[in-house]
Amino acid sequence: MEVRTDLYLGDSAEQLKKLPDNSVDLIVTSPPYADQRKNTYGGIHPDKYVEWFLPISKELLRVLKPTGTFILNIKEKVVEGERSTYVMELIIEMKKQGWLWTEEFIWHKKNCYPGKWSNRFRDAWERLLQFNKERKFHMYQEEVMVPMGDWAKSRLKNLSDTDKIRDNSKVGSGFGKNISNWLTRDKAYPTNVLHLATECSNKNHSAAFPEELPEWFIKLFTKENDTVLDPFMGSGTTLIVANRMLRNSIGIEIMPEYYDMVKEQLKPVELYLLEPKVKYGNFEPERRSKVR
Repeated sequence: MEVRTDLYLGDSAEQLKKLPDNSVDLIVTSPPYADQRKNTYGGIHPDKYVEWFLPISKELLRVLKPTGTFILNIKEKVVEGERSTYVMELIIEMKKQGWLWTEEFIWHKKNCYPGKWSNRFRDAWERLLQFNKERKFHMYQEEVMVPMGDWAKSRLKNLSDTDKIRDNSKVGSGFGKNISNWLTRDKAYPTNVLHLATECSNKNHSAAFPEELPEWFIKLFTKENDTVLDPFMGSGTTLIVANRMLRNSIGIEIMPEYYDMVKEQLKPVELYLLEPKVKYGNFEPERRSKVR
């Protein structure tokens, strides 16, 4: 059994055309934000961002499987003292394109350093927008469950009579709760807020992911041998994590220096997968990682 990695050098809008329809299980990516990373990618003006991204999202819609998911890490910037609206405009235009905007995750940057402005505070979060082609998609929620923690010891210790039945909702939603269902459980489902530190050693890239970020979404939306795509792969974190987790991966990068860097970084991963490792499960010796 092989774990395959395909790398493409060039513009995403063009390189994506080389991929077959309905061939990708998960897309996880962080494109250049508007007017950001000018030294690396030249910067895209907020007024032009939606126009620039829509041809790319059109190709992503084509290559994603009906059961697949697209996670887009993106953030508004402040322009002349107010938040830009280009992210909201992009969401609306992508919905017109055929995407379903199904969820929004927040990445809370636990180690965000302080800053000072006259009229606002430091951002310590970023958006992770979830888009799908269909309302029914693959999602493996049990893979990202978390320990119950202190909540179980306090809230579940003294249950009221109301907590022991499916009480009617007090806000009129029609749904109730039965907290006693959690008495014997040691894990719970997480929220849509991810508390992760930023990548401090930036891997020679100006906006590197922490590995835990793509890892969490790969666990949630894929199984072994599924295919993960990052059309703005940068330092290659998503691909390296996917490879380690025995997922096939595809990366596209417009900058030759990052393309070459990722190609070199994936070589140790190829050797790593030849040997069984307890940390990531019992691998069969015949597994291979081929970088193309």
